[in-house]
Amino acid sequence: MPSSDEAQLVRSTNGSHFPLPLTEAEITPAWLTAALRTRAPGATVEAVEIIGAVRGTTTKYKLRLTLDDAARDAGIPERMILKGGFEPHSRAVGMDQMFEREAAAYRDVFPVMPLPTPTCYFADYDDEGKQGIVLIEDLTLRGVTFCTVLKPQGFDQVARRLRVLAKFHAQSWASPELAPGGRWGHLHSFFGIMQPFYEHYVSPEVWARFVAAPRGAASSVRFSDREWVIATWPKMTAYADSLPQCVIHGDIHLGNLYEDADGSPGFFDALASTAPGLLEVAYHISGSLDSADRRRWEGALIQIYLDELRANGVDAPAFDEALRQYTVLLLYGHFIFFTNEVERQGEPLNCAVVSRVSAAMVDLDYLNVIETV
Repeated sequence: MPSSDEAQLVRSTNGSHFPLPLTEAEITPAWLTAALRTRAPGATVEAVEIIGAVRGTTTKYKLRLTLDDAARDAGIPERMILKGGFEPHSRAVGMDQMFEREAAAYRDVFPVMPLPTPTCYFADYDDEGKQGIVLIEDLTLRGVTFCTVLKPQGFDQVARRLRVLAKFHAQSWASPELAPGGRWGHLHSFFGIMQPFYEHYVSPEVWARFVAAPRGAASSVRFSDREWVIATWPKMTAYADSLPQCVIHGDIHLGNLYEDADGSPGFFDALASTAPGLLEVAYHISGSLDSADRRRWEGALIQIYLDELRANGVDAPAFDEALRQYTVLLLYGHFIFFTNEVERQGEPLNCAVVSRVSAAMVDLDYLNVIETV
C-alpha cells in the first residue's frame, strides 16, 4: 500500500508539478517531489519544514527538506529557497508577468547564457493559476553578502558588475534568435509587457497617492508631474524599441544582487525579457551610487560596459550615443520606484532610488534630451 505522501502525489499532481501551489499549505512533500523530479528523476521528498519567510514583492520561503537517498545522490540540498506569489497582492496588476519572466530566466535563459545566479533546482510558470515558482539555493549557506539600496556602492563594485553584465548581454546582442521562432523569440519585450503596469499606475488617483508620499518629495517636481510622464513615456519606449535588443536580467537594483566572499557579483530575482542593454546600465548605475559619486564615475562606468561589449564581439555604440541612450532610459528607473508599493519595497528604499535617479535626470538635462528623440 502506498504511503500517504505517495498517495497524495498521485491524487493531487498525478506525478506532475502542475498546478503550482498558491498557498503555503500546498507546499507539500508530494508537490516538492514532483517538482524536483523534473531535475532528479526518482528523487523523493519525505518531509518539509518551513523554517523562515521573507515577504515583499514575492514570498521567499526557507525550506528544510527530508530527502531519500536518490535525492541526496542527485545533489538535491536539504535546505533551499522556494520563491513565488503567496501574498495578498500577488495577483495584482502586472504581478503574473513578473512570475512568468523569473521562471523563464531560470528555466530557459541561464542554463544557456550563464549569469552568476543561485543554483536552481526547479522553475516553471502556471498560466491558469498566474503563479510562478522557483526552487533555488539558499545563498546564506555560503556566506554571500546581500546588497541593499540603503548602502550605495563603490566604483569597483559597480564596474565588476557591469563587466559581467556586458558579457551576458553580448551573447544575444542584436541576435536573430530574438525574432519570433528563435531561441529567445518567446521572451516578452520589456516595455511591451510593462504597458498594462504603466497604464494602471499613471491613472490619476493612483499617481496622486505617490505624489503625496515621501518619495514625491524625493523627486524633482519636473519628473513627478503626471501629464509630463504621460507625454514622455511613449517617447522613451518608442526610442527603446528602435535600439538593438538583447536578453536582459530585467531588475538589477541593489536589492536583487549579492557578492560572494571574493567580491564577485551575483544576481537573483530576474525578470527575463528583451530590451536595449543600456536600459540595465542606466537602471543600475543611477540607483546604486550616491549622487555625488555618480557624477564623478558615471562616464567611466558606461565606458567600461562598452569596452566589455566590444571585447565580446559586439559593435557597441560610441560613447556619446551610449550616453544618450543611458539618459533617455533613466525614466524607467524613476517611474518604477516612484510607483513601487510599500508592500514590495519599504518607503526608505523607494525614496533613496527616486532621489538618486531624479538627480541623474537633472544632471543629464533630461527634459531637453528627451525632446531630441
